[in-house]
Amino acid sequence: MKTTVELQHLITERQREVVTLIAAGYSNEEVGERLGISPRTVKAHCDVLRQKLGVARRRQIPLAYRSLTGDDPLAESLGSAPAEPGA
Repeated sequence: MKTTVELQHLITERQREVVTLIAAGYSNEEVGERLGISPRTVKAHCDVLRQKLGVARRRQIPLAYRSLTGDDPLAESLGSAPAEPGA
């Protein structure tokens, strides 16, 4: 099994973007639209990510990424949300 540091270096910035969008619930078509790539390219990224993360299903990618790297794929988008009034 790869260490966290090794895994973080093996996953590209584009793959991290794909992980984040999958975690947010986007389909391959929606991920492609947001990143300016085809759904087929998104699927290819997912296939590579599944192999690197050792999971069988696309929906397992975000949790496996977080478990293996310690990084929450939604942390950045959640951290940038405006605070609720009175919070």
